[in-house]
Amino acid sequence: MTNASTYPYGPESQRQPNVPQGQVERFTHTSTIFPNAQRAYWVYAPQQYDPQTPAAVMVFQDGQRYVAEEGWFRTPIVFDNLIHAGEMPVTIGIFINPGHISQEPPTDQGPFSNRSAEYDTLSDRYVRFLIEEILPQVGARWALTDDPDQRAICGLSSGGICAFTAAWERPDAFRKVLSHIGSFTNIRGGHVYPSRVRQEAVRPLRVFLQDGENDLDNDFGNWWLANLQMVAALRYRGYDHRFVGGDGAHNGEHGGAILPDSLRWLWRK
Repeated sequence: MTNASTYPYGPESQRQPNVPQGQVERFTHTSTIFPNAQRAYWVYAPQQYDPQTPAAVMVFQDGQRYVAEEGWFRTPIVFDNLIHAGEMPVTIGIFINPGHISQEPPTDQGPFSNRSAEYDTLSDRYVRFLIEEILPQVGARWALTDDPDQRAICGLSSGGICAFTAAWERPDAFRKVLSHIGSFTNIRGGHVYPSRVRQEAVRPLRVFLQDGENDLDNDFGNWWLANLQMVAALRYRGYDHRFVGGDGAHNGEHGGAILPDSLRWLWRK
């Protein structure tokens, strides 16, 4: 098991002087593709955003974990620093919580009763939710690119396999994937992905995977071995991919610490 001191945060994960700060706004949404599933989501817009120039897009699952400036990932701070340095494009960040089906709306920290159905299911349903519901709603306020090479998607655990599924099913919409401790295990059949990657048509994807040797090992599978199988399959088929392994557990400590380097690699020209 690791602790936070094992993976220290670099300067790009901390506020720096004279770096323009983007703005984050919170919204709510009730889905039709996932009937009656309610959720909060946040939109980050960098100070450099120009409404005359469609911005790149990056979608994050489990949005509350990624948008927090004092959490594991500190994504708005990292975006500010990397965009200012020219190491990633001007990017609108969309941080989406899982859905919750109830008479009472969820708090920002949950419960999220529809999370596994949305994230672990191998289908195009979740990416259609993004394309048909979320992106048009955000696009009504901010100019977003429709270039799939300028659209990225990210998540941790079940959100990680969800990010891969979205791009796998719709590479015309997303072509950059960032997975932290991804659940490529048999929760809802996700263990088949290494075989599918080896046997199906190659998609035009760029994929970054992170995991730790002390990740979960339970009835659904071994997360570390599942990620290694994904890496081997991506390498076999010649995908543009990178894997960073550590000795961490099933948390975002390692992924958060390397988020700046992960984004630099993902957005490189």
